Amino acid sequence: MSRMTALELPDDAIRIIDHTADWALRVRAGDLPELFRRAAVGMARLLAGDLAAVPLDETRTLAVAADDAEGLLVEWLGELAYWAERDGFVAPQVEWEAFLPTSLAATVRGGRPAELQKHIKAVTYHDLAIRPIGDGLEATIVFDV
Repeated sequence: MSRMTALELPDDAIRIIDHTADWALRVRAGDLPELFRRAAVGMARLLAGDLAAVPLDETRTLAVAADDAEGLLVEWLGELAYWAERDGFVAPQVEWEAFLPTSLAATVRGGRPAELQKHIKAVTYHDLAIRPIGDGLEATIVFDV
């Protein structure tokens, strides 16, 4: 058996392909509460397609906590994704009852669109970082679908 080094591999031995099991959102906002709100609205848009198709006939409350802001973002969106999967409930409206970098309490308003565009299995930590940008914050959130 002959040995090949990485440089000697044929051109077709390794190919980078698009992965269809993930969705990602890049979210920008002036502060952390607005970043989280926009992330929820962006996820609702991914789930429902057209936010006008989401009735605003149900209100729910939730509270989550984590060790840091990135973990809190995953917990927050993970709970909303769970409701979408379990109940078909999508929440494009958010009102904060309390918001700290490691805990939040919110009231969300939304409903059940006729159908979900895709199902989110999980909100991931893949490349997740809340970064300062010019006049605010930015995060890229990857969803496993």
